[in-house]
Amino acid sequence: KLKIEKIEIESHYLLTLMSFQTRVLPDIELFFRIGDGTSGLLQTVFICSYMFLAPLFGYLGDRYNRKLIMCVGIFFWSVVTLASSFIGKDHFWALLLTRGLVGVGEASYSTIAPTIIADLFIKEKRTNMLSIFYFAIPVGSGLGYIVGSKVDDVAGDWHWALRVTPGLGLLAVILLLFVVQEPKRGAIEAHPEHTLHRTSWLADIKALCRNPSFVLSTFGFTTVAFVTGSLALWAPAFLFRAGVFTGEKQPCLKAPCDNSDSLIFGIITVVTGILGVASGVQASKKLRIKTPRADPLVCAAGLLLAAPFLYLSIVFAQASTAATYVFIFLGETFLSMNWAIVADILLYVVIPTRRSTAEAFQIVLSHLLGDAISPYLIGVVSDSIKKSDSYMWEFRSLQMSLLLCSFVAVGGGAFFLATAIFIEKDRHLAENYMPSGERSHR
Repeated sequence: KLKIEKIEIESHYLLTLMSFQTRVLPDIELFFRIGDGTSGLLQTVFICSYMFLAPLFGYLGDRYNRKLIMCVGIFFWSVVTLASSFIGKDHFWALLLTRGLVGVGEASYSTIAPTIIADLFIKEKRTNMLSIFYFAIPVGSGLGYIVGSKVDDVAGDWHWALRVTPGLGLLAVILLLFVVQEPKRGAIEAHPEHTLHRTSWLADIKALCRNPSFVLSTFGFTTVAFVTGSLALWAPAFLFRAGVFTGEKQPCLKAPCDNSDSLIFGIITVVTGILGVASGVQASKKLRIKTPRADPLVCAAGLLLAAPFLYLSIVFAQASTAATYVFIFLGETFLSMNWAIVADILLYVVIPTRRSTAEAFQIVLSHLLGDAISPYLIGVVSDSIKKSDSYMWEFRSLQMSLLLCSFVAVGGGAFFLATAIFIEKDRHLAENYMPSGERSHR
């Protein structure tokens, strides 16, 4: 049974890994002749679609066959991604449309896959499996930069970068259909003898809003989404502009552009993702011996430590490329510490029949106030600061707008510190939930 469960985790890992779009922003800007503000819409449209569809899939995931729901979403994602690779330079609106439609696939499994993991494992084993699953967020994103830049270099056309991942999507559908099993909701919990009855969607939302640990950790995770969303879209472009500003690189006047920064940033994202998730989980395990508030405290420490290093990486960009990469490495490592831990917090402070809805609620809020607005906001601020189209102002304006990320990270640390106040009580209430007399958070 354990072997089958591990295969299921690997299947979910592949789903998350293949979901990230490749990163070839300089080529896209040149191809469609668009500015920073318009470029930011690519990420914003995708996140908005993903965000608004998440509640629907959360509702379905708490009530119907989760495996089939994910299969339909992933297949649709693959088809739309492939179609987006054939869009011409006069149809930027079509690229935005397909980016929005990709949100169907993203929402279908991101709200459901963690709940399947939760129904297969408990306690420390669940944390370990969640860490494997959430490795794929930074690792998959980093591989997107690496694969995207290499495919672009080899093919000489950024469109081909979008023709690689649909194959992984189809492979994921096959694994889901023939390998992944559909576990019974809540059967593995501490009190399996109690039948957990489904309540209305409105009742679920009210209960979640009365859960302070869930709400505060969601706001904390929102700041992570804000920062990672900004860096995912703008970091390679910023590093390229820094190189042009210092004279280390030539301006991109004809595609394909220099993708070395995307390659290096991708490698950094992969390595820091593995180090960050692993170190966060290990730090939490060791700290749990001393305090039941370990999880939110580790998340808070990660964000508060990430903030100064991200700030230094942006400030040092015009002075030292090596120092910039070192600070990015440290900042992203600390930023990645909370991925698996935040997911674990949600699963142990929310009862099984509300988990998909809770995942959807967290997705909506974190993306609505996080990476749905941050890429576009950074681009708009950059355009508003820019006084001319010179290479100096292209670099300076983006540099000043990206500094916002460091301050947002500090706010996230504060939210997780507040979560630590309520976490012990809320976990106890969820673990001892009795359907005959539901206990409310007061």
